[in-house]
Amino acid sequence: MSQTSARCQEFRRLHQSGCFVIPNPWDVGSARFLAQLGFRALATTSSGFAWSSGRQDNAVSLEATLEHLQAIAGAVEVPVNADFEGGFAVAPAEVARHVAAAVTTGVAGLSIEDSTGDAANPLFDFTLSVERIAAARRAIDESGTGVLLTGRSEGFIVGRPDLDETIRRLQAYAAAGADCLYAPGIRTKADIAAVVAAVAPKPVNVLVGGDFTTVAALRDAGVRRISVGGALARAAWTGFLGAAREIAEHGTFKEMGKAVPFAEVNGLFKNL
Repeated sequence: MSQTSARCQEFRRLHQSGCFVIPNPWDVGSARFLAQLGFRALATTSSGFAWSSGRQDNAVSLEATLEHLQAIAGAVEVPVNADFEGGFAVAPAEVARHVAAAVTTGVAGLSIEDSTGDAANPLFDFTLSVERIAAARRAIDESGTGVLLTGRSEGFIVGRPDLDETIRRLQAYAAAGADCLYAPGIRTKADIAAVVAAVAPKPVNVLVGGDFTTVAALRDAGVRRISVGGALARAAWTGFLGAAREIAEHGTFKEMGKAVPFAEVNGLFKNL
């Protein structure tokens, strides 16, 4: 069995029972440190990677993303899920072609979302959205890799927080072949419970980007997977922005006095 196949099997096993956190590194260093902490799987973050490249979220090319996925998957021993945005295409056939390329990078899972990037019409048409998930499913099946497919409905983060429509879409994505369902932006206990019940027995991923819940509470709600999106990257940027702005605006260096010592950071990577 290849290393990638073994990781795909392990990733699927993690989704069968219990609840696990899948944090989101934005580069090789953050990925290796999170793996050191004992997390059993990791997920890339399109926003975190984009910011590290000097770009806005969803402004990184397919080619750069594929290179990034290969770098992260190759840097750690645990399974890696790819934030594959909207498949870098609109048409289902193109989504399938790009997914076929993504599964060769060593990732154990990937997600496809239904947001358009158009504020006036932020979600793809329902039928087209389902066809896009089905196309991703076919591409994965044809690859024989066993990569796990997550179907994402983005309504709650693009200005369309309609629980009924979100559930309708997630159920359709499940029927089209998504292995895991994900509605970033749902936060209330009632909404989370409704989504979990609606797509059962398929597993649900919940995004936690702030202090509104706990792992224990989400586990008790039946959530299988917890991701943090770009939140860890934002936390890192918080420290950087504070220190850099202090120097630029005041000519002082107090914020850097709060930094983790050089030896501690350097020691994180001693044996890697």
